[in-house]
Amino acid sequence: MKTRSSSPQGPLILERFRKAQLPGLESLRLREKAGLLPPPYPGPRPPFAARLRENGPGAIIAEYKRASPSAGSINLAHGPEDIAAAYAAAGAAALSVLTEETHFKGRLDYLARMAGPGLPLLRKDFLLHPLQVAETAATPASALLLIVRMLGDGELDALLRAAKAAGLEAVLEIFQRTDLERARSALAKAAVSPAIIQVNNRDLQTLTLDASLSRTLIRDRQSREIWISASGISRREEVEDRRELGFDAVLIGSALMSGADPGAALAALSGKGAAA
Repeated sequence: MKTRSSSPQGPLILERFRKAQLPGLESLRLREKAGLLPPPYPGPRPPFAARLRENGPGAIIAEYKRASPSAGSINLAHGPEDIAAAYAAAGAAALSVLTEETHFKGRLDYLARMAGPGLPLLRKDFLLHPLQVAETAATPASALLLIVRMLGDGELDALLRAAKAAGLEAVLEIFQRTDLERARSALAKAAVSPAIIQVNNRDLQTLTLDASLSRTLIRDRQSREIWISASGISRREEVEDRRELGFDAVLIGSALMSGADPGAALAALSGKGAAA
């Protein structure tokens, strides 16, 4: 089933996301030139892929998501600390933290503010440059998201190598088989293992939601890869469907954050709540 957003300029969405990164990138370049980049985070980073394997198949990555281009403001009432605690209590395997400010009303410091429960943290943003990897490495994040379609081959290679050097795991987001082919090629070239592949059922070029993408692309999964299904998951039976298809994990944001009690919503979706 496909649903199309009414958002104008759909084909230009990713370019808008890219342009929104440019001021922050320029600030990072100036800080690097002045020798003012923050040092790497000194504490432990819980293993992201290993935690998904331990809790999978069907592990839940619970997302702190305040807003989105398709939905506007979702939930601005709950602070990151409270949501991190609620998600941990409700059985999340890991946390996804949106740090993009312009379109998602996120902040980089949410990563540190959500580290208390000790779950692996995924930085979810539109990363384009190794300096943003260094910026991420200064936080307690365990992993970062790389959207294959936004990156040229050289950019993807540089980001993967920077993440590996910084001790960060990389989640490669795909929308189609060509993305998957490029992701695997880049991972092999950078000698990054295990491959963590995320199928986003929402095409960020058009904001179209197509849940059949997960069902189609999972057929290409290879052994030892970690696969995540993201977007459009709002019911317990959908979590079970992804598990049965072979996904190690699902990433859920809007369905949790859109209600008054995100922790209770997660408990229901994970099968640990009364509403499961």
